[in-house]
Amino acid sequence: MPGPLAGIALVVTSFLIGSIPWGYVAGKASGSIDLRTVGSGGTGATNVLRTLGARASVVVAVLDILKGALPVVFATAVGFDAAWVATAAVAAVAGHCWSPFIGFKGGKGVATGAGAAIALFPQVLLVVPIMAVVVWTTKYVSLGSLTAAGLATLLAVGYAAAGMLDWSTAIAILAISLIITIRHEGNIRRLLNGSERRIGEMIST
Repeated sequence: MPGPLAGIALVVTSFLIGSIPWGYVAGKASGSIDLRTVGSGGTGATNVLRTLGARASVVVAVLDILKGALPVVFATAVGFDAAWVATAAVAAVAGHCWSPFIGFKGGKGVATGAGAAIALFPQVLLVVPIMAVVVWTTKYVSLGSLTAAGLATLLAVGYAAAGMLDWSTAIAILAISLIITIRHEGNIRRLLNGSERRIGEMIST
């Protein structure tokens, strides 16, 4: 089993992998658009969708999911214990949300958090259909994302309480959900006052 120094290196590397701002890169490649200054100001797939369109959004979403999943898959494969794997997952999501490469700004953590959470605890996939229904019926991506984050936490904690999941994994999923919620603070305010943008509303650049 890798030792503490290897664990620290894993966490730092996971943070840096998560920090790769694929949405920002996509914006610059599509006409020097800085996603930090348009739409929601986020660099995640939802702002890419509204600003650059569906094709760019799908590419960014896949890359962001991989940012969360790959550190977990690697750490598990080389034999890190559950606590280090869980910490690496949270680090990747934190890197996405507060990337040092773009002034400690970033996305809302949904795609990267999903990749990390699913790699940690594949049963999280059970909440995806519910998220899809929420987004489909309300046209609010933010509401679907927050719903999924909350349900994923409840599912992980329930499994841990039943002795079917390591508590460090459940705590990591809780931490990822809290990061996602914090990053959606503005969305939550807009949902409450009825001014939140619905999916499909493009942003003029």
